[in-house]
Amino acid sequence: MTVRTLSAGQDIVRDADRTTQCCLVVQGWTGRYKLLTRGRRQIFSFHVPGDIPDLESLFRPVMDHSVATLTKATVAFIPHESLRELIAAHPGLAAVFWRSTLIDGAVFRAWMLGLGRRSAFEHMAHLFCELYLKLRAVGLAGDGRCPLPITQVDLGDALGLSNVHVNRVLQVLRGQKLISLHSSTLVIEDWPALVRISEFDPEYLGLEKLVAT
Repeated sequence: MTVRTLSAGQDIVRDADRTTQCCLVVQGWTGRYKLLTRGRRQIFSFHVPGDIPDLESLFRPVMDHSVATLTKATVAFIPHESLRELIAAHPGLAAVFWRSTLIDGAVFRAWMLGLGRRSAFEHMAHLFCELYLKLRAVGLAGDGRCPLPITQVDLGDALGLSNVHVNRVLQVLRGQKLISLHSSTLVIEDWPALVRISEFDPEYLGLEKLVAT
């Protein structure tokens, strides 16, 4: 295993790469994305410490998307062969990894629903609920506060919105006293209202019995 610290905006693995290792996020944020012509980017998911965003490469070694750092990040690179040996020695890990990929699929479906059927306001509210619970699960959030170190451009590329539209939706969320933002920290001012507006059901995240406060 190799551990590296990368600056923001660096590709960890690129679309069409044939990879022989997976990456574990130790610190910082990363994201899966794909580029269209003229540099248009769609972010498919955000990943925080504890996530392995390219676990599927263990079985599908040719990447169909890229993974990049969104902030300064520390990443551990684990060779596929080492993971296979670990699974052989501890067969229960196969179920853990399988569950992780199933949760990834559930997150993708939630994001697709947001892109296709939720308003921008509802979609952003839903994303903030998701991020808060994910960060709380790894001890990085609590009391309605969590880090949000990503840019408005990153938010727009995840939500399918222009930078101007992202700014406008953030202003509405603030104006309705649902959230506030302070120095890259998201403060959820009214969790019940945010959940109600976005129709957020945390079941898809697989965080049983985790209730936000």
